[in-house]
Amino acid sequence: MPDGAVTLTLSLHASIGEIDADAWDACAGRDNPFVSHAFLSAVEDSGSASARTGWLPQHAALRGEDGRLLAVAPMYAKSHSYGEYVFDHGWAHALERAGGAYYPKLQVAVPFSPVPGPRLLRRPDAGVPIAALANALEQACQTHDLSSVHVTFCTEAEWEGLGEAGWLQRLGMQFHWENRGYATFDDFLGDLASRKRKVLRRERRDANAAGLTFLALSGAEITEAHWDAFYRFYQSTVDRKWGSAYLTRRFFSLLGERLGSRVVLMMAEHAGKPVAGALNLAGSEALYGRNWGCRGDWPFLHFELCYYRAIEWAIDHGLQRVEAGAQGRHKIQRGYLPKPTYSAHWIAHSGLRRAVRSFLAEERPGVLAEMAALVEESPFRKGDEA
Repeated sequence: MPDGAVTLTLSLHASIGEIDADAWDACAGRDNPFVSHAFLSAVEDSGSASARTGWLPQHAALRGEDGRLLAVAPMYAKSHSYGEYVFDHGWAHALERAGGAYYPKLQVAVPFSPVPGPRLLRRPDAGVPIAALANALEQACQTHDLSSVHVTFCTEAEWEGLGEAGWLQRLGMQFHWENRGYATFDDFLGDLASRKRKVLRRERRDANAAGLTFLALSGAEITEAHWDAFYRFYQSTVDRKWGSAYLTRRFFSLLGERLGSRVVLMMAEHAGKPVAGALNLAGSEALYGRNWGCRGDWPFLHFELCYYRAIEWAIDHGLQRVEAGAQGRHKIQRGYLPKPTYSAHWIAHSGLRRAVRSFLAEERPGVLAEMAALVEESPFRKGDEA
């Protein structure tokens, strides 16, 4: 693949195990654990991302003339649109009604994880432009006669670069907490309006008066017994939401083994037995909340374990953000404010591409307007408000 004076060669890999871990991580960097070789290999080696679950690895790799790995993208051939959190079912139905086939498609993403971060992973010293990776992904799509390529939860810079390359741009929204230089949780509470501050204190008081013991475990502190309990919580949450338990029990063991202290497991125990858990991964700047589950009915336990304990942990470890996953307008009153998320889409079918472009042009102002309205619900003090 020509790129100025440099020739780049594209290859697709049916397993991340085919790519050297150090070479992959030299492209991925250390900031976001979800694009690390360790995380992605745990998803694959556990059988969570596989042909059986509709996530067939097709990782893209760009190499220079000397064979050195210069850029990669975690990519999967998808036979459905589940586990992505950027919804395109309407696009699929439209193409199928027109006589086309939307699936399989290519998805550049972290499986089952609505976590923003880099997706077009380039060695900092290689000078590979986003346009080169965009061209490589389009080439892969056309070579395999697939309908489309979707890069979801990418960075804003990647989104802009893909837009310049002609890809369709989509906005979404999540709720993130930001550390404004707090030294303690009470410092954070002091930034809230008085009425909101009282609500959070009451919720924490009630959660901590229920006879529960709270633990924040990481690395070797997390035992197989903890993972056994957490997997039961994970399954019960999936059952309540009528979802699919994509993640296998082995995934959690591999996660703890391969990511070590970057795994942060918040657990609640009653009479020495685990009753709830919240799984987080720590990056260089953010704590990322992922899965949660509970057995029993405990007042405000979800807020305590998933939001307040995460904020405390982030403050104690000097992190700048807590990203608590998809959805959840209730997070606003707990200090998690709306932030944009980004995705970009390349669609081969010209008619569908025009229709999606029109849809996105109408959708984007609505997303921005909703974010602006939700910011007005912020619990933080305004002006002279005490």
